[in-house]
Amino acid sequence: MTSDAYREAYVWIWLPGAVAPVVAGLLTAVDRTLVFNYGRSYLQRADAIPIYLPELPLRQGRLPLPHGLNMPSSIRDAAPDAWGRRVIINRTQGLKGNAANQADLDELVYLLESGSDRIGALDFQRSPSAYAPREGGTASLDQLLQAAEAVEQGTPLPLDLALALQHGTSLGGARPKAQIATNTQKLIAKFSSSTDLYNLVKAEFVAMRLAAKVGIQAAPVRLERALGKDVLLVERFDREKAEGGWLRKAMVSALTLLELDEMMARYASYEKLAEIVRHRFTRPSATLEELFRRLVFNILCGNNDDHARNHAAFWDGERLTLTPAYDICPQARTGNEATQAMLITGDKRKSQLAVCLEAAPNFQLNAERATAIIMDQVRVIRNSWQAVCDEASMPESDRRLLWRRQFLNPFALEGVPAEISDAAREEA
Repeated sequence: MTSDAYREAYVWIWLPGAVAPVVAGLLTAVDRTLVFNYGRSYLQRADAIPIYLPELPLRQGRLPLPHGLNMPSSIRDAAPDAWGRRVIINRTQGLKGNAANQADLDELVYLLESGSDRIGALDFQRSPSAYAPREGGTASLDQLLQAAEAVEQGTPLPLDLALALQHGTSLGGARPKAQIATNTQKLIAKFSSSTDLYNLVKAEFVAMRLAAKVGIQAAPVRLERALGKDVLLVERFDREKAEGGWLRKAMVSALTLLELDEMMARYASYEKLAEIVRHRFTRPSATLEELFRRLVFNILCGNNDDHARNHAAFWDGERLTLTPAYDICPQARTGNEATQAMLITGDKRKSQLAVCLEAAPNFQLNAERATAIIMDQVRVIRNSWQAVCDEASMPESDRRLLWRRQFLNPFALEGVPAEISDAAREEA
């Protein structure tokens, strides 16, 4: 779907400390690419910051795309992913089932039809002068869940529910979700899917709570119920309440940091990300250890969906700071062996702690410190497992399904020092 109505979009940005956006520049369709140039008025601002460096430096004219990309990756970070695109197709095209899955809309359609309260500090408008946010209507959690289920089934939505669900179309990820706002918080509501093999909502809650317990800086989560089903509420960390409105924190994904797109995501690696952390992040030593903790925990909890869009950094115009961890969810596995979405070191991606120990020098950690981190996580997971499952009211059947399959899977422990494997073998 392409038309003159979707040939360009003005990019608006919330500058640091601001509760209202300003126009940064224009995104234009040129052949099969989207190219960006800053507006003259933005370049003249004393407080202007680059959308991201080195990709979009503050200079006049159309900015060249990094090799292999068809649009600036830092702008693609603000676009909807699979779930949001499906909602937009349902609303704008009236397609359902396989027809909706196979629909091919222009990228600018997704930018201009998705909700304005998107991740990070950007939005997209048809106007360079009047900012008109695309906001969702008011809806209860029950109504949002009902709307999400209708989209999954390919059922057309009534206008009020379509508008309410639109608010969350700009969020990333493939699973059903919506946005909720209170006077003091902005939350992402994550729903179950008809394709779930077990209660993934509770499983993600357990993983996120355990991540916090092992010392990872993780987004706060809580469980609610809607229409008799579990809903995971995740507190947004890219928003901050301020006098007169909300501050928006600029963010970029690890995919952008690595100068890759979805087609090249298989080349993303923790090793290369660690190198970027060493040179460009605030508090590099502490951040490297935090990144190592997250890698280890992903393996210990069976989350092999740790792709480069599931890591991100705040951007202040000069430096990067690792965001809280998010989207840590145990994944279904049919056999014992598993691999991580990102390479760990060299060409190795097996979901094994032995590979983490081999990679430890990339994170400026010696073997003793890396082993201590792993030992601590194993003990905390083992000792906290039942209490966190109780907190989630997780049934015994799901606990048995997850324990020793996703959490502390024996494959993850192959080849590690005996002290680690012995600690992991003790029962929770």
